[in-house]
Amino acid sequence: MRVLITGAAGFIGSFTTHRLLEQGETVIGLDNLNDYYDPTLKDARIARIQDRSDANRFEFIKADITDSGAMAHIFESGKFDRVVHLAAQAGVRYSIENPHAYASANLTGFLNILEGCRHNNIEHLVYASTSSVYGSDTSMPFSEHVGADHPLTFYAATKRANELMAHSYSNLFNLPCTGLRFFTVYGPWGRPDMALFLFTKAILDGKPINVFNHGEHQRDFTYVEDIVSGVVYALNNPATSADHYDPRSPDPAISSAPWRVYNIGNGKSIGLMEFVKVLEEKLDRKADINMLAMQPGDVLATWSDTSDLKTDFDYQATTSVEEGVGKFVDWYLKYYSLTPAL
Repeated sequence: MRVLITGAAGFIGSFTTHRLLEQGETVIGLDNLNDYYDPTLKDARIARIQDRSDANRFEFIKADITDSGAMAHIFESGKFDRVVHLAAQAGVRYSIENPHAYASANLTGFLNILEGCRHNNIEHLVYASTSSVYGSDTSMPFSEHVGADHPLTFYAATKRANELMAHSYSNLFNLPCTGLRFFTVYGPWGRPDMALFLFTKAILDGKPINVFNHGEHQRDFTYVEDIVSGVVYALNNPATSADHYDPRSPDPAISSAPWRVYNIGNGKSIGLMEFVKVLEEKLDRKADINMLAMQPGDVLATWSDTSDLKTDFDYQATTSVEEGVGKFVDWYLKYYSLTPAL
């Protein structure tokens, strides 16, 4: 199977590439290697893939998904069977500062992906959505079968728009599409703008960490390898129309078209301060904490209902926060050539 992975130099994209290569697939990885965060980390992720013994089944293409001409050519010449679309302008709070970047990458870019799939007989499109689509909803755990129409940030709005755009293409062109709502992904090779990365760097540098909402946040922290398991399960099982879909009482998770959305999370919600405590234990250092007020667009808690993924694919996250944070710390110390805390 020839699989196009967009965002292949990204956090989840690089791990997904490794997993598919391990399973014997041919992977074409695409990324624009932009400077939203340190491009050397992206380069290192790609180099790690290219160092594999089976790297002859991997090809990297530097391209921007917003370039419609380039994307049309890549799809036409690539002869892909399936697509995993993970490229996006990431970051919840940055969308408040620069919404145009999100409109370009997450809306126009996604349209180019849909068009490429439509015109090139792609068997299945799997794409990244986010738990942020649940927005102001406070009914826990979050279920795909409940509406997600009150996003609190423009980033979340673009991701919810992706789900609806995919549905229209699925309906019009019989394109199987599966959207995956990721919940707070963490682990080695992660993004430097995410909390675990920021906290680790600050603690090791002897600087305070900023904890918002006075530490009252709760999150469904999900280890990256568990996320990738869900991505691969979905990719291997193209979405189909639901026989039990009732247009008089529409279920937001299914459709008469070959379209689905799933949560991928740990299925548990833990307090942010508990997460910080685990990090302190793994670093063997105490954090100096700045307790701050809630940030605009933030949510109090996330918690995934993953029962659909369990029922359909026998999915279950297996990595504890203690294990996952420990793996991140080990990687961080090695990657940045740091010695463990004494």
